[in-house]
Amino acid sequence: MVAEPAIALHCEGVVKRYGSVTAVDGLDLKVLRGECFGLLGPNGAGKTTTIEILEGLLHADDGEVTVLGQRWKSDAATLRQRLGIQLQETQLADKLTVAETLRLFRSFYPSGPTVDELLDTVELKPKRDAWVSKLSGGQKQRLSVACALAGRPELLFLDEPTTGLDPQSRRQLWEVLERFRERGGTILITTHYMDEAHALCDRVGIMDKGKLIALGTPRELVASLGAEHVVEFALANGHAIENALFAALPGVRDVRQDDTHLHLSTSELHLTVPALLALLSRQQATLSQLGTHSATLEDVFVTLTGRQLRDE
Repeated sequence: MVAEPAIALHCEGVVKRYGSVTAVDGLDLKVLRGECFGLLGPNGAGKTTTIEILEGLLHADDGEVTVLGQRWKSDAATLRQRLGIQLQETQLADKLTVAETLRLFRSFYPSGPTVDELLDTVELKPKRDAWVSKLSGGQKQRLSVACALAGRPELLFLDEPTTGLDPQSRRQLWEVLERFRERGGTILITTHYMDEAHALCDRVGIMDKGKLIALGTPRELVASLGAEHVVEFALANGHAIENALFAALPGVRDVRQDDTHLHLSTSELHLTVPALLALLSRQQATLSQLGTHSATLEDVFVTLTGRQLRDE
């Protein structure tokens, strides 16, 4: 008999309201120990409120939350020693050096890595004596992750840790998180970046309007579309064609239209594109744009909600 994996986080029926607005609406969620779990969704979906409830920064109006087998109401002091938290915006003292900042955060915990070990972990040893104000955006993010690792946490919370970073800085931060995972740590991350979710996450949950609307591995969620590719195109001169004609093309599983483009989800790209061009020729329609891409978590979200993940 196979034992059930240990649960790092468990929420059941969690609700959080702000006046007449319900930010989190009956959320049920389990995160397993040792996994990286991604919470995805647009701004306003309830991701940050959810993660702040799990971190003990907010109290839920209803529901139960268990973190590492403990509860915030009775075990707050112990839990704080077991968690690492990087907020969406971390404000560190500009006139402290990198080493002084890490020494300060390390002093909050009874045990943990040394300052030198933390510097090695996030590859900031050359910046040891630099003021925080002199660091690049990527270096500041790595420093804030190092602060979150100062107590050698079992569980790491990261709220959009790579927003605004250049691709190289993002990948450097990914490597830090992968090393944390290799040592047995658990990660809960919120992100807008689909490549980040694919690269880091064992499972992802997609939130919209305070609810969890999809849950699975990235591969499972993309496969749920029933299509491997998306064809995006726009017609010139405001030409309109009934969507039913596109839906009848070979391989097409779904047709979606936004303000400027049509999107065809297809399982047979090599059949769909020639048939699309032939249809447009018969309809005497001209393309102003045409492109294809492999189906992504972004397409999953749009199919489920009709909105983009990065909608404000």
